Amino acid sequence: TTLTASQRLIPAHCHPPHFSPPLLSPFHFYHLGCAVPLSRRTFAAEAKKTYSRDKPHVNIGTIGHVDHGKTTLTAAITKVLADAGGANYKKYEDIDNAPEEKARGITINASHVEYTTANRHYAHTDCPGTAQMDGCILVVAATDGQMPQTREHLLLARQIGVEHVVVFINKADAVEDKEMLELVEIEIRELLTEFGYDGDNTPVVIGSALCALENREPELGVSAVMKLLEIVDSYVPLPKRELEKPFLLPVEGVYSIPGRGTVVTGTMERGIIKKGDDAEFVGHNRSFKSVVTGIEMFHKSLDRAEAGDNLGALVRGLKREDVRRGMVMSKPGSIKPHQKVKAQVYVLSKEEGGRHKPFVTNFMPVMFSLTWDMACRVTLPAEKEMVMPGEDTTLTLTLRQPMVLEKGQRFTLRDGNRTIGTGLVTDILTATEEDQINWG
Repeated sequence: TTLTASQRLIPAHCHPPHFSPPLLSPFHFYHLGCAVPLSRRTFAAEAKKTYSRDKPHVNIGTIGHVDHGKTTLTAAITKVLADAGGANYKKYEDIDNAPEEKARGITINASHVEYTTANRHYAHTDCPGTAQMDGCILVVAATDGQMPQTREHLLLARQIGVEHVVVFINKADAVEDKEMLELVEIEIRELLTEFGYDGDNTPVVIGSALCALENREPELGVSAVMKLLEIVDSYVPLPKRELEKPFLLPVEGVYSIPGRGTVVTGTMERGIIKKGDDAEFVGHNRSFKSVVTGIEMFHKSLDRAEAGDNLGALVRGLKREDVRRGMVMSKPGSIKPHQKVKAQVYVLSKEEGGRHKPFVTNFMPVMFSLTWDMACRVTLPAEKEMVMPGEDTTLTLTLRQPMVLEKGQRFTLRDGNRTIGTGLVTDILTATEEDQINWG
């Protein structure tokens, strides 16, 4: 498929960086046009529990068309596991209580829960634009089959590098004709293959999240949910975390705790951070230092956090307005912002939801990477006059402001409300005086 070109941009050692949201703060996640309101949480003055790292941590998410049952499935998972002692049961209305907010034309209502299976600890979110998912569950209603958002979310998962998808065909109790279930499964397997996944061998579970919640038809309800979790445990591999590198935390949110100080939230991209560590904040034309005085994850305190963890970090001597989403918190001196890069970019075709027309030098899309987004100016290679939709090409990208960019860093390009390309930084370039003048 044409998306194979997109896959080539993602190095094998990179697991999807960005996002199983921390359950610690109200902030909005604007990645690939998603707005994710988080429910208000508190950074405990005295943490009641200590987070136990006795099981490997995995970030998982549900994707799929609206009303196909993503939230119902999330509630069903917590109920089934609560009965087994592996989660706190979250009712549908508890999960679905985040106020909807619009950003860049897309309305998203997201929530997040934690749960444990026999082998793993999971952080679970409902947003398709979360690039830090280690794997995802594609929810498809048996009554509808493939729908527009099914394709959109699967494309998004592929773009951000989610390599392992498990399918849950929901609402099977509402379908009397078993042939319909078979047709939906065939259709979804073909769709997975179209987007570069192994459609023939992708695990598919048929069931009903509502049956699991209502304790009826156990074969479609509780048994199906347990089967789904067993498959996720075995099919989604444990991600390889980069623990040996200097720590890097892209800032997703920031808020103030009266009497305690400022808390920054995010998902650790790499490395290990401990209470008492020095930290440097970089981005948005600013750089300053602080000290990490506390760390929490899912209302539990930690002495240290590591790559893949969704955390809140209490930092000393900073006000809420000092730190902005899109900055990174890192080991002092380990990271620098850059304004100009060379990149390998796959430009989406019209059929993949991309542009209908080619673009030329000085085209100005918005680049999304880590937790920041910034307008950029495109420069084509000297021998190229234009770039066509569906093309794999080398581009020079100059940001309006320097932001954290490194070799091997992945990004997405958007134009208006449309994702138009996905890319990989191949080289860091020096911005010239002319580049500065071009931005005014």
